Amino acid sequence: MAEVIEIARLGLTDQVAARLRTQLIEGRIAPGAKLNERVLAEQMRVSRTPLREAIKLLAVEGLVDLLPNRGAVAVQLSEADIVHSFEVLAGLEALSGEFAAQRITEAELAELRALHYEMLAAYARRDLSNYYRLNALVHAAINAAARNPVLAATYARINARVQSLRFRTNQNEAKWKRAVAQHEQMVEALAARDADALGRVLVQHLHDKLDTVLALLRAGEIYPAAARKA
Repeated sequence: MAEVIEIARLGLTDQVAARLRTQLIEGRIAPGAKLNERVLAEQMRVSRTPLREAIKLLAVEGLVDLLPNRGAVAVQLSEADIVHSFEVLAGLEALSGEFAAQRITEAELAELRALHYEMLAAYARRDLSNYYRLNALVHAAINAAARNPVLAATYARINARVQSLRFRTNQNEAKWKRAVAQHEQMVEALAARDADALGRVLVQHLHDKLDTVLALLRAGEIYPAAARKA
């Protein structure tokens, strides 16, 4: 009986974590904002125990910072943090793409194509929430096809902290259209097993994201200048 209760409790924690993760990525919980346990528990109709466990999970992922005397706060990066994170991510994406082009199976390629087509359907509907979810799954599939767990874990840890920033980059129609075109190129390069081409488009994809994020940041559209970290 105790084991059944534990499984149910963990299941609820994962559900709460998923809902919080979406709120953080989509900016419904603003960068730098304190996670108010009482309010969140009421909104989600759960007790504070699974909520606190979910917050701990998100802290491990890098979406939340646990600060002394402040509690849990939605991650907020300085401009330097953002630049450094995207620089490293671009290198990791390129390496992941190189390995994936060499190691992806036909079954994995077919699954990745299916995710890509679902993503295109979300784009056609201008359903940004589902588009971003599927976009992330495409990148995760490329990482998985690289068959390097150290690379995948390193990428996931750094990428988690910039997810909300990446989400914001697709709110400009022209930039969103360009990102979709780059995803088309990624699938073509993978199908051709062209490691160089895939690496180039993945790096360009990250560089474009960084340029957009920095422009939004400097315009005060991500978080107010007064709230930025030094």
